[in-house]
Amino acid sequence: MAISVTPQEKAVLKNISIPPRPEVLLKIGEEAKKDDCDVSVIAEAIASDVGISAAVLQVVNSAAFRRAKEIESIHQAVMMLGLRRIYPIVKAVALRSSVKATAELDAIWELASEMAMACAAVCQRIGKPALTDNAYMLGLFHMAGVPIMMQVFDDYADVMALAKTQGWDAVVEQERAQYQTSYATIGALLGQTWKLPAQLVEVIYYQLDTEGLFGSDELSDSALNLLAVLKIARKVVADAGGAFAIEQEWTSAQDDVIAQLGLDEFSFDELLDNVQLDLAGPEQD
Repeated sequence: MAISVTPQEKAVLKNISIPPRPEVLLKIGEEAKKDDCDVSVIAEAIASDVGISAAVLQVVNSAAFRRAKEIESIHQAVMMLGLRRIYPIVKAVALRSSVKATAELDAIWELASEMAMACAAVCQRIGKPALTDNAYMLGLFHMAGVPIMMQVFDDYADVMALAKTQGWDAVVEQERAQYQTSYATIGALLGQTWKLPAQLVEVIYYQLDTEGLFGSDELSDSALNLLAVLKIARKVVADAGGAFAIEQEWTSAQDDVIAQLGLDEFSFDELLDNVQLDLAGPEQD
């Protein structure tokens, strides 16, 4: 399903600058396309950007990856994690580096990181490990439009505050009324610009506009699985104190999500408990 941009949105989007892909991502993308892809070239490309490489090492050595031994170099990180896992991390770090830092944005990046870890944990727990890499990237990027909206609209923090009391679906509704676009649309357009897989772009765009999607053929089954994983991850993070309301969003999607993943009420409750344990860390088991 293609992204639909209204004439009103097109007018607004002329004044919104989507950050271009940094040079490091262009180099990695070019090398990754080759049949004889050289991981050392990719490692050198990442290492050439001091800020991005330092941030990547910080991420791969975080609790999310739970490595017994610290990764000391980008080359080591690429060799141990592989291109499919390191690439989305580099993209997310590059995106963060491309937007001016603020306390509010730091909180959004932290929330996205929690979502990414939750998405990965859900995939493992439901027996769909093949989805893990894309699900992790989806968690990192599904809110990528928020920092851009904050940079463009001076009063956006007031709109974003609705997330705490009414949820992100209320934020999108207010965005469309006030700005004629939404963070989901901006995030999807950024995803296209940064060459995210097409199914991720679709899920980012439709993340809060899911009525009628499940059970239809408008999105691929893989995309619907990713959307379902994202919904569960958002619930897990919100229930764990993620500082945003989830009730309305989850209530409208829960039956479709559970059915899409072939779960029943018991297995779903068990899934939530297990993912919470995964995110809490070994000391909480």
